[in-house]
Amino acid sequence: MLTNLVALMLAAQPAAAPPQATQLPPPIPPVVAPASPVIEADMRPYVALATDLGTIIVRIETRRAPITSANFLRYVDAKRMDGFKFYRSTKSWGPANQLIQAGNRGDARRNFPPIAHEPTKATGLTNCKGALSMARLNPGDATTDFFLLLSDIKGFDSDAPGGDGAGFAVFGEIVAGADIANAIFNAPISPTAGEGVMVGQMLEPQVTIKTARRVPAPADAPKGCVVKAP
Repeated sequence: MLTNLVALMLAAQPAAAPPQATQLPPPIPPVVAPASPVIEADMRPYVALATDLGTIIVRIETRRAPITSANFLRYVDAKRMDGFKFYRSTKSWGPANQLIQAGNRGDARRNFPPIAHEPTKATGLTNCKGALSMARLNPGDATTDFFLLLSDIKGFDSDAPGGDGAGFAVFGEIVAGADIANAIFNAPISPTAGEGVMVGQMLEPQVTIKTARRVPAPADAPKGCVVKAP
């Protein structure tokens, strides 16, 4: 009888519920932050031209115009540019052709040998307002003289219509001190000094470059205009 009672008690217990299948949500993919753009460090040299009227800072395009840039920096690093003069302003050419010109106006023995010409159609640079360009008489005879352009002069580019096919080699541009460049442009002019087209363009007194030294890149250096858009 005891056996029957145990059997009845076991039969009365509810059957264990089968385990229920659990539907898990799909895994959430990890959040991946967008990749930061790679910003190439600006390795171009900057040079401060400290003049009688103030300081002009130029950026040198060593990668695009390596020959002309190396020549300029050679004078800077050897301190041979100290004492060079800004001696010319093209005010007489009108507002569309504004530039100032500097170079060695003393002992020619301070000059390094002439350099090969780098036309703008090869470098991808252009003679825009602010450009630093090499002065020359003929392609391949440039030594010390350079221009700072205070207006666009696209006729100086080697591929300009009606040009000589060589143009003037751009190798940098003004990034600070444009007001100083303008002050040099507006400085007094001798009515008689100079020869040919340069009569009426010679500064009197000339403006001395007291020192030319490499400097760190200014924090607010503008992008600039000399590199042609693709």
